[in-house]
Amino acid sequence: MKKTAVAIAAVALIVASGTDSAVAGPTVDAIKERGAVICGVNGNRAGFSALDSKGEWAGMDVDTCRAIAAAVLGDASRVQFVKTTSQTRFTALQTSEIDVLTRNVTWTLSRDAKLGIDFVAPTFYDGQGFMVHKDTGVQSVKDLGGATVCVLPGSTSEKVTADVFKANGLDYTPVVIESKKELNTAFFGGRCDVHVQSTSGLSSARATVASNPADYIILDGVFGKDPMGPAVRQGDAQWRDVVAWSIYAMMTAEELGVTSANVDTMKSSDDAETTRLLGAAGDLGETLGLDNDWAYRIIKQVGNYGEVFDRNVGGGSPLKLSRGINALWMDGGLLYSPPFK
Repeated sequence: MKKTAVAIAAVALIVASGTDSAVAGPTVDAIKERGAVICGVNGNRAGFSALDSKGEWAGMDVDTCRAIAAAVLGDASRVQFVKTTSQTRFTALQTSEIDVLTRNVTWTLSRDAKLGIDFVAPTFYDGQGFMVHKDTGVQSVKDLGGATVCVLPGSTSEKVTADVFKANGLDYTPVVIESKKELNTAFFGGRCDVHVQSTSGLSSARATVASNPADYIILDGVFGKDPMGPAVRQGDAQWRDVVAWSIYAMMTAEELGVTSANVDTMKSSDDAETTRLLGAAGDLGETLGLDNDWAYRIIKQVGNYGEVFDRNVGGGSPLKLSRGINALWMDGGLLYSPPFK
C-alpha cells in the first residue's frame, strides 16, 4: 500500500509540474549556448536543400531549419547546415553531430522504431517515380525489363525499385551509387537507363541537372508513400515538440491567412486562434519553453507553409510543382495541423 501511495504521489507531481511549462530539454539548452541550430541536409537537392546561384542555402528543408532557429533563437539565420548522405544521415543525428535531420527523409516504421529517432511532422508528401530518356520509347514501368537502374544504397528508392520489378516479374541491374550528385551525373550521362527517386526529386534533378530537361520523362505512376519531414533524437520531448509545432505554425498560418507581409497587422485580429498563434493572447510559448513571439517570428522571417512551398518548389521556382496532396486539408490536401490552444 505504501509503495502504491508513493507511486500515485509521484505521478501526481509529474502531472502537476508539467501543466505550467515544458521541462527544459538538453537540446534547446545546447542550441542556446551554441547560438545556432545544426541541421543535417542533403545539400544537392534543388527545391529542398542546395546552394543557390549566390552561394546561399535555399529549399524547403532549409526553411524548416530556419523556422526552428527563429522560434528558439529569435533569428532565422542562426543555422549551421551539415551535408549528409543516405549512409551518414542517421548516424549524424544519433551521435549528436546535428540537432535535427531535415534531409527529405521518408518516415517509415522501421526507421522510427529501430534507430533511436523520432519523426515529428511531415513537411512534404510524395511517392517514388521512374524517369527515363524519352528516346527509349518506354511508356510504362512494365516496359523496363532488363534495364539498368541508378539507385542510392539504403534509400527508399532502392527498396521500391526491388518491389516494383518483382511485382511485375521483371529483371533489372541495379547501379548503386552513394552520392546523389554522382548518381545524377551517371543517369544523365547515360550510364543507366532508369533514375528512381521521389517524384519531387526527379523533377528537381531534371530541372537543374539535365542539359535539356525536355529529353526526359517521368513515367506514369507513383509507387509507395513518402511522407518526408524532420527527425530528432529520441529522449528529448521538449525539442521534439518545438520542431513539430514550428512546422504546424507555418501550416496554421496559411490556414488562417497569416503571411510574412501581414503578420504584424494580424496580431490584432479578432480571431482567437490567430492571436494565440502570434502570441498576442495566451501563453503557448511558455508551454513549449519558449517566449510568446516564437511563432510570430517564424512567419515574419520565414513565411507560412504556402509561401515556403511556392518559392522553393511551386510556381515561384524552376520546379513548378502543383500543391496536389501538399495542399491544406481544407483544399483537398493532406496538410493538417492540430489546433493552437
